[in-house]
Amino acid sequence: MSATAILPLNRVAARILSIDAVRGISMVIMALDHTRDFIHYNGFFYNATDLNTTTPIIFMTRWITHFCAPTFVFLAGTSAYLMSRKKTRSQLSLFLLTRGLWLMIFDVTVVNLTIWFDLTFSVTALEVVWATGFGMAVLGGMLFLPQRVLLALGLLILFGHNALDGVSFQPGTAMDIIWSMLHRRNAIPLGPDRVAFTSYPVLPWIGIIILGYCLGELFRSDSEPEQRRRKLQWIGIGAIAIFILMRTLNLYGDPAPWTAQKTPLFTFFSFINLTKYPPSLLYTLMTLGPAILLLSWLEGKRATWVPFFIVYGRVPLFYFVVHFFLIHVLSIVLLLADGIPWSSINFQNKTAGTLPNHGLSLGMTYCVWILVVLVMYPLCRWYGRVKNQSSSPIWSYL
Repeated sequence: MSATAILPLNRVAARILSIDAVRGISMVIMALDHTRDFIHYNGFFYNATDLNTTTPIIFMTRWITHFCAPTFVFLAGTSAYLMSRKKTRSQLSLFLLTRGLWLMIFDVTVVNLTIWFDLTFSVTALEVVWATGFGMAVLGGMLFLPQRVLLALGLLILFGHNALDGVSFQPGTAMDIIWSMLHRRNAIPLGPDRVAFTSYPVLPWIGIIILGYCLGELFRSDSEPEQRRRKLQWIGIGAIAIFILMRTLNLYGDPAPWTAQKTPLFTFFSFINLTKYPPSLLYTLMTLGPAILLLSWLEGKRATWVPFFIVYGRVPLFYFVVHFFLIHVLSIVLLLADGIPWSSINFQNKTAGTLPNHGLSLGMTYCVWILVVLVMYPLCRWYGRVKNQSSSPIWSYL
């Protein structure tokens, strides 16, 4: 299948297919983690990266999905830069601000409803869509800064935010709430029966989306592809090298230092077991380094498998919501098939209606993941065609 079979001819030149492909790959992998949460036996009730209780296959099933959120947010910044081909700086700034605010509203409504199935919204999780929207809105306000200043700010946030790990405020105060939104994963009470989880504190994600925007400079229409490929390659290698060096020294970059474990394999797991909430410097380098290398490798490639992932990468918000809904519905169907009455499924218990001691084996969970991805393919392809054939600006927000 060629790229032009997916994109109308007049749109091919307007998109960077390698970006869509890398985003699509990360989204397919992302579905594995969500499937494991909802479908695997006790998936909602164990920590897959707890080295005291996990197994190698469960650890790696979780670990491989770490690449998804940073890649998703980083490429959102790169895509924002590419929009400057069609918009003035003022137009792009306004678009990023309004789309960012829209994504934040979308996250606390539609996304949360999909995750929790709770019509009372007793739980609100500020997830990756929230962090992306917040970062996008901040980026929109920074567009008038020189590119070098933006790059310096992005690097300062990325390399400096872990120095703030020890900062805290009196629980329940306004500063504690603000700091929880910015840099500390926390539960914020909203009332007697309501709580908000700052699952994705936004400060490091702002740095990631700014750096993604700055990377877009390499994808200018007048840039030479081979030179871009080499630059991407060296940026990716550099990020991985810095990660290995800093992690080996064990001095800075992640709140949890690695330690010797019961076997060499688990010691390696400790080395790569990094903090995602919020994403530490080393977590970001470990995940974005390979993602940028993949961008380099896919530069100019027209392999037969690439268009498969492009289909998903072109409609990220649609994919995110629908695949989550589908997985959650399947988890409820499995409970009903196990003989659990509908009245015993509680969607207001912070476990999204899941129950302990239920679910499928890990092997079957992988099968369900593949099934979900394949079911999503025609849906994403259809939605992508509808979106591309429409001239309404509203589609750029979806």
